[in-house]
Amino acid sequence: MVGAGIMRRLCLLAILAGTAACMTPAPDLPATPPAEPQTQALPTASPPSAESQRLAAYYERLQNDLLTQGLLRGDGGGPDTQFTDTILARNFIRIALFNEYRDDSDFRTAQSTVSNLRRWAEPIRMQIEFGDTVAFAQRDRDSASVEAYAARLSRVTGVPISFGQPHPNYHVLFLGEDDRRAIEPRLRALIPSISAATVRAIVELPRDQLCVVIGSFDPGQSTYRKAIAIIRAEHPSLMRSACIHEELAQGMGLANDSPGARPSIFNDDEEFALLTTHDEMLLRMLYDPRLQAGMDPATAAPIARQIAREMMAQGAS
Repeated sequence: MVGAGIMRRLCLLAILAGTAACMTPAPDLPATPPAEPQTQALPTASPPSAESQRLAAYYERLQNDLLTQGLLRGDGGGPDTQFTDTILARNFIRIALFNEYRDDSDFRTAQSTVSNLRRWAEPIRMQIEFGDTVAFAQRDRDSASVEAYAARLSRVTGVPISFGQPHPNYHVLFLGEDDRRAIEPRLRALIPSISAATVRAIVELPRDQLCVVIGSFDPGQSTYRKAIAIIRAEHPSLMRSACIHEELAQGMGLANDSPGARPSIFNDDEEFALLTTHDEMLLRMLYDPRLQAGMDPATAAPIARQIAREMMAQGAS
């Protein structure tokens, strides 16, 4: 997810504590006080650095600013965002058949380049990892969010997605600033062929780069072998949800953003935070058997237009 925008979700939890008392006789004390039960300290996350705390405050302000502007929508679109089969096909071609960054990019400046169609041809074995500075309560929430969203992606695309399996091939990393700056050994362990430029770009990720996903392919092939999504732990909850939605979907093969895509999360204007019906249609198109991994835009475009016409006709019937 790129740009100066972000996603928010403000959750307000009110805890009402009620107390009541009744008088009962105090029991007789035993002659020898019982031994106090042994308690085991719960594990705690490493404290975030001052820089990480500054980032968290910055992203909180950014999220609030975007919400004030009516952005970070979670409604999936409505009467104000209608689209046709022609628009759907055009958006698919721009998002699925172009890359947002060059392969040697530092992720600082988007530079769209032509690409062949890329997607998964094998089941996805997803694994969620957290940096040491991520609070344990946040880990529980984010794990639940990823698992629920992965189930949705699986339903839409038909690609089996599981957790807890050996040899994971899709890694979702939630990292604080301090965790990410020390992530190089883990990246090289996950993708030994990863370039030095990509490692450096992730370690030195600029503040306006909210989250990122990278994919790994065999030489000359267009089917994913591995993917790594990296999400900043400093984001407020809606921004983290937005990063989960966009990066995990981009890691399915919708690798580009388009300023004309609407209603869509594949647009850096941050209008929508969560996957829309339009975006689900793009994912279904990507995994339609009439399209094949490796197709170039000229080959895939007429097929995509036919699929889009069929989808929109079904929706209108």
